[in-house]
This record gives sequence, structure tokens and C-alpha cells, in this order.
Amino acid sequence: MATRPSLGFEDDDLPDGPVTSDLDDLSVFQPKSPPRPDRSKIEQAAARSSFTSREAAKKVETAQETPLAKPVRRYRTGRSAQLNLKVRPETIEQFYGVADANGWVLGEAFEKAVALLEAKYKPR
Repeated sequence: MATRPSLGFEDDDLPDGPVTSDLDDLSVFQPKSPPRPDRSKIEQAAARSSFTSREAAKKVETAQETPLAKPVRRYRTGRSAQLNLKVRPETIEQFYGVADANGWVLGEAFEKAVALLEAKYKPR
């Protein structure tokens, strides 16, 4: 079998005698935290390299109109089936407007709309 060529990393640092582990007694071990760098040096290096801080920009108070919150329409009515419809946004606003003007919950407004449609367009 051929011997491998030396890479220059001989076992010079190992003792000639039997190898003993220094890890058997860890009572002398004291963890050291790395020293913190000087804050002014960090700021100087950041200025030299045009570093942009990750801190959020100061929030500027602007007077904005908050949209009016829609009233919560939750009543215990026994209605348990759900109906999802794709309609135009204007139609939704009209439907909500009619329900709000009459003090109806949406399920009640829908039932009244169906009753009116049946009265006008009777099935033949």
C-alpha cells in the first residue's frame, strides 16, 4: 500500500505519551463574553460607508379621515345557511343602505327582497 504524501500538518502538537483529555475537569472553565466594540467607532464606520439605519423613521402625525366603521350585524335568528354572491360594490352599498335605513339585519333584508321578487315575478 502506498503512503500518502505529507501535507505539512504532522502531529507535532500532540504529546509523545498517552493522550489525556483536559475536558475531564471543567471546574476551571469560565465563559468569556466577547468585548463590545466602541459605539462611536461603529457610528463613524457607518457614516463612512453610507450605512442606512434599519430603525423606523419618525412617524409624522397626519390628520386623515378615518372611515366610518360599519355596524356589527350579529343576531341570533335561526338562520344558519350561507349565501355568497358576486355583485358590484355599488349594489352592496345599496343593499346595506336599505337594511340600515330600515333597521334590518342582512338576512332579514334578503328575506324581504326575495318576498318582493316573488310577489312581482310569480313563478308560472
